[in-house]
Amino acid sequence: MKHALVAGERVYLRRPGERDRAEFLEGVKASRMLHRSWAHPPADHHAFTEYLRRFRGHNHEGYLVCRAEDDAIAGVINVNEIVRGAFQGGYLGYYGFEPYSGQGYMSEGLRLVLRLAFTELRLHRLEANVQPANAASTALVQGAGFRLEGFSPRYLKIAGRWRDHERWAITVENWRDLRRSRR
Repeated sequence: MKHALVAGERVYLRRPGERDRAEFLEGVKASRMLHRSWAHPPADHHAFTEYLRRFRGHNHEGYLVCRAEDDAIAGVINVNEIVRGAFQGGYLGYYGFEPYSGQGYMSEGLRLVLRLAFTELRLHRLEANVQPANAASTALVQGAGFRLEGFSPRYLKIAGRWRDHERWAITVENWRDLRRSRR
């Protein structure tokens, strides 16, 4: 487990870096049909450089979800637009890579990100905005304990179109209660 920040049973999280460029871009290329209109990950060298640059500041955190068995990048989970002060929250962005989708790696990775967000980053709230037809993404956040809070028409511009989104959120209190109930 190279440079692991935190590890689960089958995956660990680590920060993205220059060493990941080729594997990351290959994962994006292999996952074009999976991402379709749901996500628009960095797909070329320039976009990947900009992606890495975002994490130099204090309001974005990026995590690669890596398989413990072979260190392969199974997906990405980012905590974006972190706001401190009275809010103490951020917004999740995530996508998996083929051929690892549907195997539970992102679910385990999201549980690890929640642990980091609520303990290390000391956030109070995380929000995930999901397109209503994206059943896999909805299942991911529901399974992690997020609750549906509302609907935002034409909320985010993805793949050149303004798209409707559902707002899902979890607070540190919800996360703690869920952890206690699973023990």
